[in-house]
Amino acid sequence: MAYDDPKTPFLPVNDRSQPSSPPPPPFSLKSMATLKNFCILLGPLLCAVICLCVTFDGPTTSRNMLAVTAWVFAWWLTEAVPMPITSIAPLFLFPLFGIASADGVARSYMDDVVTLLLGSFMLVLAVERYNVHRRLALNITLRFCGEPVSPPFLLLGICATTAFVSMWMHNVACAVMMMPVATGILQRLPVNPTDGSARAATPINNFCRAVVLGVTYAAPIGGMSTLTGTGVNLILAAIWKSSFPEAKPISFNTWFFFGFPLALLIFLALWVILCLLYLSKGSSMALAAYLDKAHLKENLTLAGPMAFAEKMVLAVFGTTIALWMTRSITEDIPGWGALFHGRAGDGTVSVMVATLLFILPNGKQKGEKLMDWNECKKLPWNIILLLGAGFAIADGMQSSGLADILSKALDFLEQVPYIAIAPVVCLISAIITEFITSNDAAATLVVPLLSQMARTVNVHPLALMVPGAIGSQLAFMLPTGTPPNIVGFTTGHIDIMDMMKTGLLLKIVGTAIVSLLMPTLGAYIFGTKG
Repeated sequence: MAYDDPKTPFLPVNDRSQPSSPPPPPFSLKSMATLKNFCILLGPLLCAVICLCVTFDGPTTSRNMLAVTAWVFAWWLTEAVPMPITSIAPLFLFPLFGIASADGVARSYMDDVVTLLLGSFMLVLAVERYNVHRRLALNITLRFCGEPVSPPFLLLGICATTAFVSMWMHNVACAVMMMPVATGILQRLPVNPTDGSARAATPINNFCRAVVLGVTYAAPIGGMSTLTGTGVNLILAAIWKSSFPEAKPISFNTWFFFGFPLALLIFLALWVILCLLYLSKGSSMALAAYLDKAHLKENLTLAGPMAFAEKMVLAVFGTTIALWMTRSITEDIPGWGALFHGRAGDGTVSVMVATLLFILPNGKQKGEKLMDWNECKKLPWNIILLLGAGFAIADGMQSSGLADILSKALDFLEQVPYIAIAPVVCLISAIITEFITSNDAAATLVVPLLSQMARTVNVHPLALMVPGAIGSQLAFMLPTGTPPNIVGFTTGHIDIMDMMKTGLLLKIVGTAIVSLLMPTLGAYIFGTKG
């Protein structure tokens, strides 16, 4: 129903001229006995069992917090209730169980990190509206194509473009937008199926596999680079700020100095793995007859010259990045944020430039702006609410005393060396994302617990929280692991075995890189030595 149309009634009007729908089937208890209804009941049942059977030495609010957490996590893991609705459940559960006041828990859902996400998504919607990403992708890929075509470097160009775009927009949106660009290049190639959906291992078919896998995996890898690239990075920053309000928050440029080298190493590993698995010596000759720069130039010609609106969006985009990177530089060079005595945050920048999008003209029609509110109806409120729930749970664990109890329960890990814990933490997060729930939900579940575990093993909390957050983004083996995996799998160019063998190698290499970078570069960037 078109609710935006003022002539459309809000409530449906019965039209007697239309045939009536058949009556619903009679209600029965048997119709209620479904798996989904059982999962819905599972949350309250776990909550009741914990409240009745579990006792702690601390205050009763700690037991209540554990019960509420079990309820919310059960709904998150089973998705019995839509994830956005589960994410707002703390708004009524915390006051009812005496964990926090209604005002207190509501404040957890709005923070500088949340405003950072809101403004960033508005900027991404502007980029999508004017197809700036597609023009950028074609230009960069054209530079890598080579003459004659070089499959490894063309693959590098396509994957690098995807990773770069994903640095500045959510990786799911990046994968959805970049996959048609990649498959459009592959449409010129004669892909030869054998029997059923299996494809012959010819150089051309293998190149198609490599390109689709590259775009599928480059999107989440590129998103690791920046704070706004993935919801997981924002969830980590939010939980860190909520759990340790006296500590220095994770700003955009702080994360970039760690996340970009991390993503670059994992990206190079991806490229090498794809080249070794799928690009043979004869692939260049096989592709030369079908793929050259002329095809890419033709697509650019069809796109036409860059319009005024595209230039304006790029200008706003570049200004946003510059302001993020220079707000707080070093202790000796404070950045422009010092002019406002630390009151301005990354969210301030994000919302300010998002506001500009509704003020600057797009040059198409008189009075028309770069953005209008109808475009903002596409905002991913599920991620925004999930981020708020992460804040609420982290605050609740601290205020209820549950955090201290969990920390004491993990005393047995005190003697385990950090070098052995970090890879395990990374792998556990990856497995949870791969088989159980989304990476955003996995990070929301795991990261608060890791902050308590870090206190037990006497390491800096970020030394475990960062590997746990990154690990939840290393779900590369199954189509259902992440939305970009589904996007790649549905193209028909790859099968599960392609994802299993490539994803397993990438998961192992990624875990090793995170485990090595965190105690070295991470110790310098985040100050985790102490």
